[in-house]
This record gives sequence, structure tokens and C-alpha cells, in this order.
Amino acid sequence: MSPLLLSMFALCAPNAESPPRPNIVWFIVDDMSANFSCYGEKLVVTPHVDALAARGTRFAKAFVTAPVCSPCRSALITGCYQTTIGAHNHRSGRGDLKINLPGDVVPVPALFRKAGYHTAIGGFGATAKRLGKTDYNFEWPKEMYDGNDWSGRKRGQPFFMQVQLHGGKYRGQGPSKAWQERVRRELGSPTDPAKVVLPPYYPRDPVILQDWADYLDCVRQTDREVGQWMSRLEKEGLLDNTVVFFMTDHGISHARGKQFLYDEGIHVPLVAAGPGIPKGEVRSDLVEHIDLAATSLSLAGVRPPAWMQGRDLLSKDYRKRDAVFAARDRCDETMEHIRAVRTDRFKYIRNYLPNRPHLQPCRYKDEKAIVKRLRELHAAGTLDSLAEKLLFAPRRPAEELYDLGGDPHETNNLAADPAHQETLKAMRSRLAEWERRTGDKGRQPEPVEMYDSDMKEYLSGGGKTALEDLRGNIDLNKRWAAEEAKSAGR
Repeated sequence: MSPLLLSMFALCAPNAESPPRPNIVWFIVDDMSANFSCYGEKLVVTPHVDALAARGTRFAKAFVTAPVCSPCRSALITGCYQTTIGAHNHRSGRGDLKINLPGDVVPVPALFRKAGYHTAIGGFGATAKRLGKTDYNFEWPKEMYDGNDWSGRKRGQPFFMQVQLHGGKYRGQGPSKAWQERVRRELGSPTDPAKVVLPPYYPRDPVILQDWADYLDCVRQTDREVGQWMSRLEKEGLLDNTVVFFMTDHGISHARGKQFLYDEGIHVPLVAAGPGIPKGEVRSDLVEHIDLAATSLSLAGVRPPAWMQGRDLLSKDYRKRDAVFAARDRCDETMEHIRAVRTDRFKYIRNYLPNRPHLQPCRYKDEKAIVKRLRELHAAGTLDSLAEKLLFAPRRPAEELYDLGGDPHETNNLAADPAHQETLKAMRSRLAEWERRTGDKGRQPEPVEMYDSDMKEYLSGGGKTALEDLRGNIDLNKRWAAEEAKSAGR
């Protein structure tokens, strides 16, 4: 063995007298808000996630930096804002034109693997040699994962495992008899739609209520799956030396949740338990999901690299955040540019494309039964004034400001209120400074060549009607973009 390899082995291998390095497990759940018992949900019971919180730490104010799968996961796996690494547009880099990580940035599994860990990503969708969900918007080395399960590791080798759970996606695009039958079979009676408590801007319509009830049953199923994985860790004698993190990749998929920067879209559950994690603690400070990378590496004895923007939440010199930031950009064919900064009390949202409606045409969301129903109620004129204002106004305000203390559902925009102008200016300045400091790559429109490259992939499959809708949406977005560029003098 060469002297170089010997030195690298010495750096990565644990000292014979050192305690074994902990295994690290991430549970990553699709499309789910913090609707768990330990977070105050009353209609369903989630004993396994609750137990995890009881033996560890629950973060009450955890937020994702992107409210849709691929940019969120791209940020999570690098510990960097998706806007910094150019991975901010949903499902981008999938066509002929690719996205590569900038500078020295590498995905976290590569760092764990370099440190001697077995790396795996499995869970939902993983079969045989197929990995679990990745959904990264950049090119990544396939060898950074050793497989889809920790069982393939060497004797005594620590592992870093990502367990992907289907979460809110179980309910599909609308009320499903098949899903409700599965709930009866595996969980007992389904959640009663009549007992569902909705945010004030959603109508108590049967379709909306049934969808939310189905979603809460997805929460129950997720809790059941967490219990199964935890039971396996215990049976294999691994639990005592494994740090477990549980979180979701964004909030509930609904008209003001997934894809949007209201708390319905960016507030997520985050629970940690295992060696090195304070037991029975609830932290109310603001944290971002990109902090998982630095925290996990530190627990494994690996120093987080200087380029990583996430912070070690357990560091002795950890400085609590006084604000968190989030960004929404193109989702599928629908162009968008929204930014937000949130403190304990206030949320400021900047809509850079205010002439576009909130519910822009989007094939993915327009195929959902809840969105179809909302559009039907809007067309019939039967929505109340709050729903009309928040969901169907033909244009949006350039700025939104909410006092979360008295308005947790973000329904009363204070941006034009004379009494809040100092707060507005301060939050506006804070967001602008973050965009500058982090090198927000979304400040410039996505190049037409990249958009066309990705849209070519979207147009490669689907039924005739769906493709016609998609082509119409693409043409509309390109026309709007041209008009916006002309108006901005570009």
C-alpha cells in the first residue's frame, strides 16, 4: 500500500480504543407536513414518531429551503441552498443539458463513504439493485451509494442510510377507494372526513375533506413504516449505536402547501434520537433542513467542509438562527420566482412575477382532484371571499408580510399597512442580503435552452390529452416570460 493510501486510511479509520462510530439513518418522507401527535395533531395517533421524539429531540420550528421534492433533496444532500448550487428549478438537468455542482461541493454520501462508512439509499421504490428515491437536480457519481440497504456492509462497518418513505403520495391525485381499502386492511378504520380541521382558506367541500382525511391516513401509514424500520434496527442489535433523523421533504401537497412558501409548504417535522442527541428535549429555535448534513457528519466524527452552508445543530458553539430562508422556482413546466425570509414572528415573501396568478396552470397540480374541485367552485362563484383572494386573484402582490403570532395561516397581508412599514423594510433588506450573500442563481431567468431541454423530457411520455395540456402550458409560460423580459428591458 502506498504511503498516501496509508495516510488516508489513518485519517478515516477509527482508533482501536475509540468507541464505535454511530450509524446514521435519515427517514425522508414525501409530501407531508408536521401532522403528527407530538406536533399537536389531534385527529390521528402516531406512536412511533412520538416515541422517537420522546427518546430524542424534537425540533418545533424546522423548515425546508425549497417546498418541492427535487430542489429540497438537492439542498439536503449537499448541505447547501439549492439556489447557491444551481439546483433550484424542479426536475432540472434531466434533458440533454446537465447541471454540475460548483467548486468543491460534493454530496454528503461521498463524504461518508470517504470516511469509511457504508452508504445506502432505500425504502420505497427500492427493489433488488434499484436505489431508493434520489431526485437530485445535478449530475452525481453513482458509486457514492454502495447499495439500497445497510445489510451489504462489511463486518463492523458503520453505515449511513437514507430511508425513503412514500408519505403523502400514497393518496394519489384524488380520493382513492384502493387507498381507503388498504387503510382499513392495515390500519383499521379510516379517518372520518367530517372531523377534519382545514385551514380557513379551504372550503369544507366533500372532495377537499376526503382528500385531507386520506392524507392523515398517509401520516398514520408513515408512522407504521417508521415503527417497522425501528423494530428492524432493534432486532439486529443496531439501535443503541444508531442516530435516527426523521423529516419530510416539504409540506402537504395542496393549493397553498407544496410548491409555495407559506408555512403549509415549508414547515416540516424534524426529530432526532440516538447517541449524542439530548433526550426528551424540544427545541423551538429556527432550523433549516440543510443543517442535517453538517450535524450528521459531525456525529460521525467528520468535520463539515467549509463550503457547506448548513450548521451543526449540536455543536457546542452553535449560534441559533434568527431567520430561515426559502425559495420557489420553476416547478415542472410552470415558471416561478418567489423568495421568503421567516423569523419567529414575521414572514416576508417576495413575488418576483406578481402578474401571474397563484394557481398558475401546471399539469401536475391541475390533475389533482382538490385543485379541479377548487377551480369548479371558483367558476361557480361559491368560494368565500378569503379563498377567492388567496387562491384565485388574477395577480399577486409583489410583497407579502405576515405577523405569524396572530395570523399563523398567513391570510392577512400587512405589506401595505402603514404601521408595519419599518418591519417591511427590514425584512426586505434581510432577504436581499441573503440573496446576495448566498449567490442566488435564480435571480436570472432560466435560459430558454435549458427550459427547452427539460421540457423535451416532459413531453416524451403521457397520454394525448395530458400532452396537449402540457404543450399549452409550455407555450403560455414562454409567452409570459417573453412579455416579462420585455417589460423589464431585458
